[in-house]
Amino acid sequence: MRVLVVGSGLIGARIGAALLAARCAPVLASRHKQAGRHPGSLPWTRLDATDRAQCAAAVRAVGPDAVVLVHGPSDVTWCEEHPEWALRDHVAAAENLTAVGRDVGVLLISTDNVFDGTAPTYDESAVPVAANAYGRAKLRAEETVRSRAPGATVLRVSLVYGWEPVEPAKWSNFFAACVRRLRAGRVVEAPADLWNTPVVADDVARVACALVRDPVGGLVHLGGPDRISRADWASLIARELGADPGLVVPVPRVRTRYASRPRNSCLTSTVLGRHPTLRHIRLRGVVEAARAFLADDRRTPW
Repeated sequence: MRVLVVGSGLIGARIGAALLAARCAPVLASRHKQAGRHPGSLPWTRLDATDRAQCAAAVRAVGPDAVVLVHGPSDVTWCEEHPEWALRDHVAAAENLTAVGRDVGVLLISTDNVFDGTAPTYDESAVPVAANAYGRAKLRAEETVRSRAPGATVLRVSLVYGWEPVEPAKWSNFFAACVRRLRAGRVVEAPADLWNTPVVADDVARVACALVRDPVGGLVHLGGPDRISRADWASLIARELGADPGLVVPVPRVRTRYASRPRNSCLTSTVLGRHPTLRHIRLRGVVEAARAFLADDRRTPW
């Protein structure tokens, strides 16, 4: 099964690796290859997903049976500062890569930011009201994909985390950033009023791989088993590291880079438990994942 994965960051690379392990033939496509993220045997091609001609050429070259859209921009703060660009890029990529033919499956990776955070959690029946520019852009991408590819699956994911194989230029995911700062003896200011259901990147990849091979169509929500505030999560990480707990400083989210995030970014699912393949995928909680990650120093870049 040939799969074109549009996006080569933390999630895209993990999905590519999961597909390869499942004996599919993935090709990652993105503007830039991110060094250290991709297994040596995982093909990559340069692609600007907002360019219709480039998308058509990539589809012709790969001949995919399925397309997975993990395209950006995904930096919530950047999207808030550049809402028109964020909307344009997400919608253009969705339009360009749903024109691949009726026999090609489509999976879009979306976000919990399509909700405003006024409810504690959201399942697939919840009506989206986007919290910010990133959520509005993703919601429009969802609408575009579902209107142009009626059999497509939209997988909304909660906060994704895991090791970053290389140190990002700006900001890594919350878990990796906390570990890096705490190991350096630096303070972590973490919102006490921002709640997530964090989900491990490799678990997202396993679910996405299953949905590529056995699509369900429509909406699927994916959050981890724990609902936790960023401040409590940072404290947990400090405890597992054996770091000074005083380095974690709870603050209001309005004082942080997370000010535009919904207060409750938590997802639950009524679909996963009914799917014959997905219901057997065990999602790891924050304590189990932290202990496993921190015990495996071979994967750490610091």
